[in-house]
Amino acid sequence: MYSGSGFSEWEIGDVTMLLHKGIYHLFHLIIPNHDYIAHAVSKDGLTWRRVKNALFVGDPGDWDDDMLWTMQVYENKGRFEMYYTGLQRKDRGVVSKIGLALSDDLFNWEKVMDEVFPFGPRAPFYETYENNPRFWISFRDPFRYDYDGKTFFLICTRAAAGPVSRRGCVGLVELQSKELIFHPPMHYPMVYDDVECPCVFELDGRHYLLGSIREDVTVRYWFAPAFLGEYHCFHNNVLLPRGNYAARIIQDGEHLLVYNFFYANGNVNAHRIFPPPKQLITDDKGRLVLKSYYRWDQMVLNTVEQSQMGKMIMLFKNPTAVTYEEEGSWICSARSGYEVFVIQKTAPCFIWEGILTVEGMGKLGLVSDIDEEGSGYYYSFDVINSVVTVKSWGYNPVDPRSDFIFEVLQDNVFHLKEQKEFHFRLIRYGNYIELAIDGVVKLSLIDYRYFGNGIGLYSSSSSVSLSRSTVKNLPVPESEYSGDTGAS
Repeated sequence: MYSGSGFSEWEIGDVTMLLHKGIYHLFHLIIPNHDYIAHAVSKDGLTWRRVKNALFVGDPGDWDDDMLWTMQVYENKGRFEMYYTGLQRKDRGVVSKIGLALSDDLFNWEKVMDEVFPFGPRAPFYETYENNPRFWISFRDPFRYDYDGKTFFLICTRAAAGPVSRRGCVGLVELQSKELIFHPPMHYPMVYDDVECPCVFELDGRHYLLGSIREDVTVRYWFAPAFLGEYHCFHNNVLLPRGNYAARIIQDGEHLLVYNFFYANGNVNAHRIFPPPKQLITDDKGRLVLKSYYRWDQMVLNTVEQSQMGKMIMLFKNPTAVTYEEEGSWICSARSGYEVFVIQKTAPCFIWEGILTVEGMGKLGLVSDIDEEGSGYYYSFDVINSVVTVKSWGYNPVDPRSDFIFEVLQDNVFHLKEQKEFHFRLIRYGNYIELAIDGVVKLSLIDYRYFGNGIGLYSSSSSVSLSRSTVKNLPVPESEYSGDTGAS
């Protein structure tokens, strides 16, 4: 994981990533100044170190002398192209344009100015300087996509007509030789103020379009039978839940990865982190599905079977609660009130997985990083409404009049089998939390609050059976900041 933090804890901004000769290259904005584009490298996509900064704002009077915004790095015939967003001081940030920089090695970049770059919005399809009721123009976040021998750019921009707060669309600009052709929006959902950081890809015979939405700080997606077709959404088109933002994709061998940055605490001005990527596949209905990164299993140090985990302890000593073992399964139940059933972690970082079978209609879930007061993370499974939620819940020592912490960090829906049995996979790596249900990642977040020694289950008016459980110990991640500036 990587945060890029220095004096500020929220320096990392929108990201782009490229895999070249086995090395992952991460480029990202620096917030809040937006004065340069940083560059970090990794051998595994998890541990990063900074190298030479890629691009800086221009000199006074240049078209990009104010700020640099979202970029994309694209490999083209052995060279590398960085399409980026720039702002000029004399415009007071009202106008954003798309520029180009070139590199032979990903470390040294040269800006290009020609008859094409930089370019800004044009009528009649998009808001321009003469037609923007917000008094600032969205024309940013370029994404190059080559299709059928043609070169296109997807742009975060706004339609020329419609309700002011709902004009956000994915603009489409075609590059023919040295001529730009502005097409109608590739997709205009008529819902959002902006569709940020758009990207498109083909998977299993369909094209999928990703966009990041400021209204609810999520990543959403749409699909079409062909790149230039009509895009639609499923009943639930949230790909990455709240807090995950600025998603883009990369092909990593046979794996299609989606990566993004994360707003800690759901606050855009809070700590921003670059978390581990996830893999993308489709289900039998063509919906996008998130899978865990394939490298997790390559990192396992050793595996502890359920029979080796020790005895479960009832933390609250609820007199109506019981726990016992039956045919290799652990049964945990509380007839009235709450009980937390805890075992000790075998390592600070781990993958815990197993089968949960549920009886009754009461409350139940997992816990991690629990201390002796019961403070930690609670993962609740609403098996009636099929909603999974993670909360930070515990004692608050700093306020005797409100001596508890209870915060919903993230939630999502999941599909539950009729027999109310499902496989879970909980990853805790440094400050990263990931929970998958039946192989599909449902929660993905960063939190810094709890690091207790317990993991386990909780029950209230329910009975939970845990079987075929293992804990796979992971190495502790290296520091998120490194002063090493080497290039390899």
